[in-house]
Amino acid sequence: MCIGLPMQIIEQYGESAVCLYRGQENRVDMMLVGEQPVGTWLLVFLDTAREVISAEKARQIADALEAMRLTMLGETRIDHLFADLVDREPILPEFLQS
Repeated sequence: MCIGLPMQIIEQYGESAVCLYRGQENRVDMMLVGEQPVGTWLLVFLDTAREVISAEKARQIADALEAMRLTMLGETRIDHLFADLVDREPILPEFLQS
């Protein structure tokens, strides 16, 4: 399994960019998304940008990854990381609805 990381571009170099995730800088291949401006959020798999995403989507992904990290450490108080899901009924994707 490959997990995508939300990363923000801090330097652009044409077909690659330096991106930041949790304080760590990585060189990312930009061939699939094209050149993007500094500050753009990307979903990155194996040092390759696969999708341009919004800052809100980046935050949601980062929160979910943080919840997974905390759970692996035995922490059970993670509801605050899923604020958009707490106190609402789950909604099935359209293709699963009858």
